[in-house]
Amino acid sequence: MTQVAKQMSEPMLDGATGTIVYEQPMNERMRTFMRMDFLYNQALYQSEIATAASSRAAMSALLDILAITTRGDMRSDCLKELERHITTLNTYQSRPGVDGSRLSSEVANLNRLRADLMNAGNNFLQTLRDSEFLNAIRLRSAIPGGTCEFDLPEYTCWLSQAPEERLAAFGQWLETLRPLCDAVAELLWLTRQNGRTRQETAKGGMFMISFDRDAPSQLLRITLPADMRLFPEISGGGQHRCNMRFLQWNNLGTRPAQVEQDIPFALTVCP
Repeated sequence: MTQVAKQMSEPMLDGATGTIVYEQPMNERMRTFMRMDFLYNQALYQSEIATAASSRAAMSALLDILAITTRGDMRSDCLKELERHITTLNTYQSRPGVDGSRLSSEVANLNRLRADLMNAGNNFLQTLRDSEFLNAIRLRSAIPGGTCEFDLPEYTCWLSQAPEERLAAFGQWLETLRPLCDAVAELLWLTRQNGRTRQETAKGGMFMISFDRDAPSQLLRITLPADMRLFPEISGGGQHRCNMRFLQWNNLGTRPAQVEQDIPFALTVCP
C-alpha cells in the first residue's frame, strides 16, 4: 500500500470452526475485485426474493457495480490476471506430485472464463449504461430518499409488477455482468487458495507485518475465534509493511478500544 489506509472488508463467519476471517486487500485492483464480488453476490441474492424491498436492494447493488466499472478497465485487469494464473499453473504440469487431472480442470476453467470475457467485447456493458430506466434510478439514487414513488413513479410502477417480471429483468442485467463477475470470483478464489497461513501473536494487541519486496502480497486474511468479539484495524505505513491493532467490540453504545493483552491469531498472506 502506498498510503495510510484503514478499511475492512466483509468478514467471513465459519460456523463449523467457530472462527471469523477478516480480509484486507493490499492493492487497488484487489480492493476493486472484492467490492465487485460483494456487490454481485448481494445482487444475485436480493434479485431472487419476491418483494419490492429486495428488488430495491438488488437494484442498488447493480448500480454500484456499474459505477465501479467506470473507474478503469476492469475487463482488461481481469484478462491480465487470468493470463497470469494460466501461465503459472501451466508451469506445474510436469512437476512430480501434482494432481494432473485437477490442474488440467482448473486451467480449462480459467481458459473458459478468459474466452467468455474476450467474447463479451470491450463494450459489453454499454447496453446497461445506455438504459434510460437504469440511468433515471441512478441519478435519483444520489439524493437521500430520491427513489420514492413521487420522484420515480415509473420505478414504483415496475416494482409493483409480478415478481417473475422483475426476476426476468434482473436475469438479463446480471447475465450481461456475468463474464466479468465470474472471472473476478475465480481470481479471488485462486488468490485465497495460494495463501500461506501461520500462527502469530499480537503483543499488547499490536502487530507489524513486513512483506517480501520481490513478491508483493495481494491479500491478508486474519482469522480469530468468533466469540472473542475482536476485530483488526490495519493501517499501511508503506509498500512493504503494515501495522495491525486489535480492538474489542462491546456494544453499539461503547466505542471499541484497543486491547492490551496478547492476542493469538492466524495470519494468511496471499501473493
